[in-house]
Amino acid sequence: MTFYSETKLMVAGAVLALLSFNAAQAAEKFNLSPDTSNRVRAEKDETAIKAVSPNFKFVTPGKLTVAVNAWDPPIATYATDTATVVGADPDLAQLLADSFGLELNLVSVAWADWPLGVSSGKYDAVISNVTVTEERKEKFDFSTYRRDVLGFYVKSDSKIASIKEPKDVAGLKVITGAGTNQEKIILEWDRQNVAAGLKPIEVQYYDDRAASDLALQSGRADVEFNPNATQAYSASIKGNTKLVGVVSGGWPLTADIAVTTKKGAGLADAITVALNDLIKSGKYGEVLKRWSVEAEAVDQAKTNPAGLPKSGS
Repeated sequence: MTFYSETKLMVAGAVLALLSFNAAQAAEKFNLSPDTSNRVRAEKDETAIKAVSPNFKFVTPGKLTVAVNAWDPPIATYATDTATVVGADPDLAQLLADSFGLELNLVSVAWADWPLGVSSGKYDAVISNVTVTEERKEKFDFSTYRRDVLGFYVKSDSKIASIKEPKDVAGLKVITGAGTNQEKIILEWDRQNVAAGLKPIEVQYYDDRAASDLALQSGRADVEFNPNATQAYSASIKGNTKLVGVVSGGWPLTADIAVTTKKGAGLADAITVALNDLIKSGKYGEVLKRWSVEAEAVDQAKTNPAGLPKSGS
């Protein structure tokens, strides 16, 4: 079986509706203040604490050290003071720290730096929209907390109305993230298009949101393919882009976003216990609702579920 099947992607209108933002609501709902006292908080979870391996040692005693990439709202971004990291992932990190009876030590890192930081023991965990893959499972343990949903966005006056399958992006200039799951998908779509005699995709990479936005608005790029939540937020606030298609981050398979810890460290099962208790208590739902990512909610957290297969497997 290949990583991606040749089956056409069918995107239901109901899914598109669930993942769309209302501009007025977004402007009112998102609080980017550096005041973290308004975060949803949780009680200490003795069951989760007991599930921590006796051999596990937190990086800093009394603290849960979590790496997060402040890449885009509403998942994670810098507050108005340009220093404090806020968003759905930082809020979830706070809930987990509370569950373990620890102080949260949130560390902002570049996406490329988290793997070495976690494997070397510099961070207890990374909570930064990391997708579970079989390749990553060789080095890390995972505790799932969101579904991976990706979106195709174009300039608001673009003639592109819908992207549902590989042929829809043939010959287009597509922005995506290097080293990400969405990059794997778009490269696979390109492979299928070229094999079918269609025009190749021109894949573009940018280091920051401003450069990506400029490329799209200036016409240097035709479409951006990245996590839906962050692009939906931008579209709702700026009004200069529109959603034309969504896919599961594991197209055509299921993909999960997870809290990531060092392989065999002894913390993953405890985090999964804490997450499931937070789901039951409603605290998890409060965080997702606060940042309008309820459509990506999971009913149950799992430790090391089947991940996306390696390319070619």
